[in-house]
Amino acid sequence: MWYLCVFFHRLLEYRKAEFESLAGLFEGHSGATALEWRLPEDHHPDSPFHFVNLPSEEMARDIAGRSILVKGIYELWGEGRSFEELEEAINSYPDDRKLPYLAPGTTFKITVESFGKAISSRDQSDRFQKLAFIPFKGKVNLRNPGHRFCLMDNDDYGDSNGLPPVLQRRIFFGREVGASDRKILQTYQLKSRKYLGPTAMDAEMAFLMANQAQVKPGKLVYDPFVGTGSILIAAAHFGAMTMGADIDIRVVRDGRGPDCNVWSNFKQYGLPMPISLLRADNNLPPWRSGLKEVFDAIICDPPYGVRAGGRKSGGRKLLKGVIGPYTVPDDKRTDHIPSTAPYSLVECVHDLLDLAAKMLVMGGRLVFFYPVLREEDSPDPTFPEHPCFELITTCEQILSYRYSRVLLTMVKVAPYTEDIELAAKLQHIEFKENHLKWLEDGNLHSAVFSPADIQINGTGEKFSSKPKYRGKYV
Repeated sequence: MWYLCVFFHRLLEYRKAEFESLAGLFEGHSGATALEWRLPEDHHPDSPFHFVNLPSEEMARDIAGRSILVKGIYELWGEGRSFEELEEAINSYPDDRKLPYLAPGTTFKITVESFGKAISSRDQSDRFQKLAFIPFKGKVNLRNPGHRFCLMDNDDYGDSNGLPPVLQRRIFFGREVGASDRKILQTYQLKSRKYLGPTAMDAEMAFLMANQAQVKPGKLVYDPFVGTGSILIAAAHFGAMTMGADIDIRVVRDGRGPDCNVWSNFKQYGLPMPISLLRADNNLPPWRSGLKEVFDAIICDPPYGVRAGGRKSGGRKLLKGVIGPYTVPDDKRTDHIPSTAPYSLVECVHDLLDLAAKMLVMGGRLVFFYPVLREEDSPDPTFPEHPCFELITTCEQILSYRYSRVLLTMVKVAPYTEDIELAAKLQHIEFKENHLKWLEDGNLHSAVFSPADIQINGTGEKFSSKPKYRGKYV
């Protein structure tokens, strides 16, 4: 059945990807889920209004209740360019679909909305009067109605949301099937969290990543770059068991004291504690040989050198062979902080894919961010590959006019074998040589933070040749 889906006007590339991941979650399908979508007449592809074909009302309700970017899903009773066309469409809608919600003994509430502008109380009242042809026999209940209806009247998108002007007025009327509850974002907002680091993941994005990974109760979720635990907190909220690792023992063990650490973040929200937080190096994973297919999902934000660079064990002298391996004396192990060396993104991504190929169950999901330069002369982005994985979605979040990050969602489709390990290494070498030279040795950081090209115009004023960035995706 076709439903009208109304999205929040945020993170536009993430909207359908999150929706389809949740559809797969509630269908019990871990692979890519391709739903049937269509745009309302005369609507821009970035419009918040989309029609989607779903197998049941129950699924629509479940998706709306879980989604971060869906505002509401509606059973559309009618649409038109005017109230006359709307009345004709509603009257022709099957009575067996309408009458159960209009019968005596029911309670209802009607809201009037418009995207891009506010509608005054007087205009809302005028629109209510134009719906008098609908034979409601129940009572109005504004606080706790049994059924909710929405009239969406769109004739002007405004000028602050990046969309072109409306070509033709469009009015929708429908019964609300499900609605999002974004209050969880206020509950988990970073500014009220006890323990934060410089790269703590925003709550909205952490919940989106958890939805992309199809997190649910009973699943085991791992973050190899756990930091202060923002991603695992979102996974724990959805009922998953969590486990994390970080190379900095001061983060996972100490924090800023006994009442301000990763564990206190989980305690703050009343969430189940992680099964374990490890001091571990993604370059030298701690798992015993032969251990495979443990995690249901791996969700992470690898360090790519903009806000924080990656580190691996060893130290420069050890890696260059100036000194040999050493053993830390027993009396110094408690406070010992191992030496580390720079860890390039290309090496980090290779190790992450290898870890996920070994440790994810079949059908498990790997969800992680990958940086992309947005300079005019930059080549089209090419994303890392692995024989064990199928890339199902790429969602870009523009961070500045110079670079963005892309959320990659991969599904494990093949078991990990020695032949696949060799093929993955060859694929990694080819990827490194042909696509990732600009990421090595801090070039991403230099590209992002180097001074903009400054030119002088005819009046002697300085200006940048770079286009100004409008953050409609942020």
